[in-house]
Amino acid sequence: MFYDMELFTTVFKEQLVSRLGKNVEEATADDIYRVLGSLIREHIGREWAGTNQAYKTNREKQVYYFSMEFLVGRLLGNNVLNLGVYDTVRKGLKELGWDLETIEEQEPDAGLGNGGLGRLAACFLDSLASLGFAGHGCGIRYKYGLFEQKIVDGHQVELPDPWLQKGNVWEERREDKRVEVSFWGRVEVSEKNGRTVFETVGDEKIWAVPYDVPIVGYGSAHVNTLRLWSAESAADPAKMRFGAQNGQPNNGYYTFLDYNRSVESISEFLYPDDSGYEGKLLRLKQQYFLCSAGLQSVLRTFGKLGLPLTELPRKVAVHINDTHPTLVIPELMRILIDEKGFGWDEAWDVTTRTVSYTNHTLMSEALEKWPVHMVRELLPRVYMIIEEINKRFCGMLLERFPGRQDLVSRMAVIESGQVKMAHLAVVGSYSVNGVARLHTELLKTDVMQPFYGLFPERFNNKTNGIAHRRWLMHANPELAGLICDSIGTGWIEHPDRLQELERFQNDPLFLEEIGRIKRGNKLRLADYIREKQGVSVDPDSLFDVQAKRLHAYKRQLLNVLHIMHLYHLMKDDPSADRLPRTFIFAAKAAPAYFLAKCIIKLIHAVMDTVNNDPRMEGKLKVVFLENYSVSLAEKIIPAANVSEQISTAGKEASGTGNMKFMMNGALTVGTLDGANVEIHERIGAENMFLFGLRSEEVLDYYNHGGYLAREIYERDPRIQRVLDDLVHPGPFSRHDREFEFIYQSLLDHNDEFFVLRDFAGYADTHAAVDRAYLNAHDWAAKSVVNIAHSGHFSSDCTVKRYASDIWKIRPVRTAFEIK
Repeated sequence: MFYDMELFTTVFKEQLVSRLGKNVEEATADDIYRVLGSLIREHIGREWAGTNQAYKTNREKQVYYFSMEFLVGRLLGNNVLNLGVYDTVRKGLKELGWDLETIEEQEPDAGLGNGGLGRLAACFLDSLASLGFAGHGCGIRYKYGLFEQKIVDGHQVELPDPWLQKGNVWEERREDKRVEVSFWGRVEVSEKNGRTVFETVGDEKIWAVPYDVPIVGYGSAHVNTLRLWSAESAADPAKMRFGAQNGQPNNGYYTFLDYNRSVESISEFLYPDDSGYEGKLLRLKQQYFLCSAGLQSVLRTFGKLGLPLTELPRKVAVHINDTHPTLVIPELMRILIDEKGFGWDEAWDVTTRTVSYTNHTLMSEALEKWPVHMVRELLPRVYMIIEEINKRFCGMLLERFPGRQDLVSRMAVIESGQVKMAHLAVVGSYSVNGVARLHTELLKTDVMQPFYGLFPERFNNKTNGIAHRRWLMHANPELAGLICDSIGTGWIEHPDRLQELERFQNDPLFLEEIGRIKRGNKLRLADYIREKQGVSVDPDSLFDVQAKRLHAYKRQLLNVLHIMHLYHLMKDDPSADRLPRTFIFAAKAAPAYFLAKCIIKLIHAVMDTVNNDPRMEGKLKVVFLENYSVSLAEKIIPAANVSEQISTAGKEASGTGNMKFMMNGALTVGTLDGANVEIHERIGAENMFLFGLRSEEVLDYYNHGGYLAREIYERDPRIQRVLDDLVHPGPFSRHDREFEFIYQSLLDHNDEFFVLRDFAGYADTHAAVDRAYLNAHDWAAKSVVNIAHSGHFSSDCTVKRYASDIWKIRPVRTAFEIK
C-alpha cells in the first residue's frame, strides 16, 4: 500500500471513513494524522513480530538500555523516512489536499525526556534498529513528561505537558506483561532447608504495566522495542468497605482514590522537584520502579530460552544510562538470591558480568546520592543488599590497602549516611564508559581516579553520536538532497562517506547552493519566530544560536552578558559599521533551579530592551523560543550560522547539540570541552572559533584557589558596565538590584564557572566571527568542512563501538526485507 501512491490514497480514504466516519473534505489535520499513524503502526506490525521471533529463534544476545529519559520527539516523520515511504506518503497526501509537514505538526512531542541524556538514548535506539542489532529501550511512560514551558513577563512558568491527552498512536498496552513492584515493608529472615531465606512482609505492591513503542530501523526489516512502564494500583477497589461503621461514615472510597493517585504519581512527571523530602522520595520510587519492572521483564524473556540463569551474561546485556537506573544492580542480586536460590558469590558473578554503565557527568552534585534512611525504609531488602555490597567491597579495599581508611571512605558505596550511586554503578558493573575522550580522561584522573586505579580494565571511552538520518535527512531535506546529488546516497547507511564532500569546499556552485539552502532554512525559522513571538528577524543577519538545557556551567549567562556589551557598543557608536546579529536562545530551567530561572529572566529583559530600541533595528535582535523540544530543534538547527558550545572546560561530558549543528553546517563558537575537543581535531581550528580556559587550567584554579572574580571585574571596564547593569536601574533593570542573585553568583560567590575569566576571550572571538562571516565564500567552505566530518559523530558509529567493545553483540538477520 505505501509503495504505490494510488493504492495509498484509495486505502487512506477508505480508512478515514471506516475509522472516523469522515471523508477527506470533512477531516481535520488531526484526523489525518491519527489515521495515517494508525496505518503505519499496523504496517510495521509484521516486521515487529518477525524481529522478535528472529531474536528468539536465533537465541541472540539482546541489549536492554535502561534510561530515565528517551527524548524520541515526533515519530511520524522518522518512521515514514526509515520505512522508505516518505515520498509516497508526501505525494499521496498532497493528492488529497494535505501537506505532510502540516500533518507532522499534529503529533505532540513525546514527553519522555529533557536534554542530551534522553536524546542520546533515542538516537541509540534508532541506530540499534537500523544496524540490525537486538537492542531495546526500557523507560517510564510519563503522563506529563517534564513540563510545558511558558514565559510570563519574562519569567519561566511550568505547566503540565498533556502529551498523552489524545492517546498515542504508536504504543501498544501489554496488559499480559504487567509485573508487580514492591515498596516499604520489613524483611523477615529465617532458615529453610539449610539456607537463609529473606522475605519482605507488610509491603505495598503496585502494578507496572508496559506500553510498547516500535522503533523502526532505516531500510531494514528490524523493528525493536521501547518498553515504557506505567504505574497502576494493585489494590482491589471491590474489597474496600463503604458505608457507616460504628455510627461514623466510612470514607474508604476517597481513601482508595487518594491511594490510587499516589501510585500513579510514580509515572506522572519526569524529574519531580527534589528540593524537599517528598520529591526526593518520589524520584527514588521512580528509579526503583523502572529497575524492578524492567529486570523482571528481561528475565521473563530470557527464561523462554530454556537456559540456566548462569548463562544470563552470555545472552543479555543490561546497560544503565547514567546513575538513575543503578538500582538494577542490587535488584538483580535480590531476584537471583531471594527468588532463584543463588548464593551471594554466584549472584554477584552473574550481575557484574551483565550490567554496564555510562557516566554522563563530571559535576559532583550530579553524581546521585540517597539518604540511607530513605533507601532502608522504602526498599528494605534492596538496602540490605547494598549494605552487603559495601561491606564486602570495603573489606576487599582494606585487604589490598591496609591502613588506608581515608581511601576506603572515599570509595565506599555507603558513606556519611549516603548511598553513592555512581560508586555502586562502578563496583557492580563490568564496563564504565565516558561519552567523550576528555570526559573519560577526567573520570580516570580526577572524578573516579581511585576506581580507575582499582579497575583500570573497566574504564573505556565511547564518544557520543547523533542519529544523522533524523538530524540531516529529516530536519534538513534540501541539504540532504544536495549531498545525495553530489556524492550519492551511500552516506545514509555509511555516514563516514560524508567526508567525500570535502572536495566541494572550493566549488563555487556547490558553495552557492549551500548558502541558498541555509538562507531558505533561516527564512522558515524567521517565519516561525514572527508567528510565535511576534518578532521580525532579518534572515540575512547572522543567526547565533544557543539551544540546550539551561545550567550555569553551560554558560548562557556568558552569552547574554556579551549581548549586553554589544548593545552598549552600538549605542556608544551608532555610526559604526557592524554585522547584523540575531541571537537565538531556547532552554528550559529545572523548576527548583533559581539561578537558571533568573538567567531566563535576564535574557528576556535584554530581549525587551534590544528589540524595542529603534537604534538597534537592522543591527541586533534577541529571541527566546519557549518550550524547547526535539521538533523545535529540528526547525532551529538547520537555520543556525553559529553554534554556541561555550561550557566551562571540563564540565560538559560530551554534548550532542554541537554535533547536530555541525552536521547542518553551523560553525562552532566553543571551549575545548567535551566532544568539542574531538570536533576540533577533525576539522582544525580554522573551521571553528575557540576561546577560553582549558580543562587543566580550570582544574588548576580549583586546586590552588588562584581565581578572584572581583579582580577581573575591577580591571575590565566592559565587565564592570554589564555587571553594574544587573544591580542598578538602567537599560536592562527596571528597579534597583533586580538581578542581584546573578551578580552575587559572579562576584560574591567567586564565579564558579569562570564566566568573567573567559569574557574577554569570548568577546574577541565574536569579533573574529563577524570578520569571517563577511567573506561568504570562505564561510561556506568552512561550513562544508564541518558537514563533511560530522559523519564521524553519527550514533551508528558510536553504537557499533558499544556493540563490539562492551555488549559483544552482532547484527541479526530477520525473515523480512523492507523493499
